[in-house]
Amino acid sequence: MARRSDSPVVILSILLVLSLAGWFGFDYLHERLSSSSCDTVATLSVVAAPGIASAVARVSEQDGAACYRVEVIARDSAEAVGSLAQAKPDVWIPESSQWLLRAQRRGAWDIPVTGPSIASSPIVLGLTETAARQFGWPERTPTWAQVFSGEPAIGFVDPAVDPAGLSALIATGELTGSAPDPAGSYALTLRKLTKHAVQKPAELFDPARPLDGVVTPESDLGKHGLVGVYADPAVPSLDYPYVVLPGPDQSKRDVAQQFLSRLLDQTSAGQFAEEGLRGPDGRALGGSSAAVVRPVAPPADPDQLLNQWAAVNRSARMQVLLDVSGSMAQGVPKAATDRMTLTIRAAELGIRLFKPTTKIGLWRFSTNLDGDKDYKELLPVRPVGELLADGSLDELRKVKAIHNGATGLYDSVLAAYTSARENWEPGRINLVVVLTDGKNEDPQGINQEQLLAQLAELQDPKRPLQIIGIGIGPDIDPVELRAISRATGGDAYTTEDPTKIVDVFYAAMGRLLET
Repeated sequence: MARRSDSPVVILSILLVLSLAGWFGFDYLHERLSSSSCDTVATLSVVAAPGIASAVARVSEQDGAACYRVEVIARDSAEAVGSLAQAKPDVWIPESSQWLLRAQRRGAWDIPVTGPSIASSPIVLGLTETAARQFGWPERTPTWAQVFSGEPAIGFVDPAVDPAGLSALIATGELTGSAPDPAGSYALTLRKLTKHAVQKPAELFDPARPLDGVVTPESDLGKHGLVGVYADPAVPSLDYPYVVLPGPDQSKRDVAQQFLSRLLDQTSAGQFAEEGLRGPDGRALGGSSAAVVRPVAPPADPDQLLNQWAAVNRSARMQVLLDVSGSMAQGVPKAATDRMTLTIRAAELGIRLFKPTTKIGLWRFSTNLDGDKDYKELLPVRPVGELLADGSLDELRKVKAIHNGATGLYDSVLAAYTSARENWEPGRINLVVVLTDGKNEDPQGINQEQLLAQLAELQDPKRPLQIIGIGIGPDIDPVELRAISRATGGDAYTTEDPTKIVDVFYAAMGRLLET
């Protein structure tokens, strides 16, 4: 006869087993919880380039047992360079090491110029399928030289604001280096590129701007259905350096290193593969069989290339000093107006001389305009296109001469030049333009000898910054203005007839920007 399943012995045995299982299960769970508990949870703030920010954020969410949390902010690297000093994160991950050098040159604080790479992406020429088929694709893949031998509509981002654009310049130099006239061929190819240069990567893929192709990171090819053409020899890649910024205490720096190890761990590779990125060594991720593209380091000093681009593209960064001393209110009978009005008209016409991408800022100067300062900002440095679009020039038209104001020329020139030096931008013709009708009249400020000495100390042949002096009226001192301008490699343009200021302004700008 079979034993009943509800006998007391069986029931007690079952209860004993469940009790032991429950005890050991609780002990195991308690051990796990104890091992993963944290006394404190640190917060690591990370600013990352948009192309990698999503992957970095997903990696940070994978490790729930870590005693830190990561806040990832996607921010364009050009924008980040200007904002890091004000709202400094713990870690910065730009798309290229070029941004580290540029940030350090801004001089706000001591940022490292190198950092371990956490991913990479080659810079390629991405063609539409229609354009690629014109070169025999898919049977054969065209070369950059074949594409640029014609008149293709190839878009790319201004190299002054995007590392992919700089790679395009380097590739152009390689393509034209063996031409019978390398310099002429190089300039001609650059002119082709300027026709379709934009200021932001998103503008490359604007449906209203039909293009045959774009110079872009490889990671963008799949997102936009483009055929990749790889440069030979290779051009600088995006290397996504991981940089711990100055400031965090040692405990925060330790957390930053822990997170770096997490990003470099093989278990994180899939997150970068989802964004179309490669490993730091150029190997494809996510099981792709694509050939290795070894990363190429950016040039140590790209300014010469960018200055050549500026010369062809006629793009500038101008800090304009506008004299508003009392003498500017003096009438000019021949023009039925005063010197101030004529000068403002010339400045406005001059602004329209430049491309929309040129940046211009305006300071007024006289004496004691801002406390004991002889100068005061009227318009911050912004692209001409924005100044024209939002009505900012109305502020320029409202400027009046200061009654009894003297000419604080030396202090104002030094302050404007120092500011322009601190904010010098590669890839642009950097200038300080002085519009005045007189000579220095501020006995409380520095003298001419001191000004020239300090201007000499601020010179950097690799980062040229000229003063262009424009003087009008019989009260100017051409020798003084010329000495100031030539101390920086610039020159002065003067006329005793204020009605000729427009001609003088155009002569100065045309001479400077001629290609």
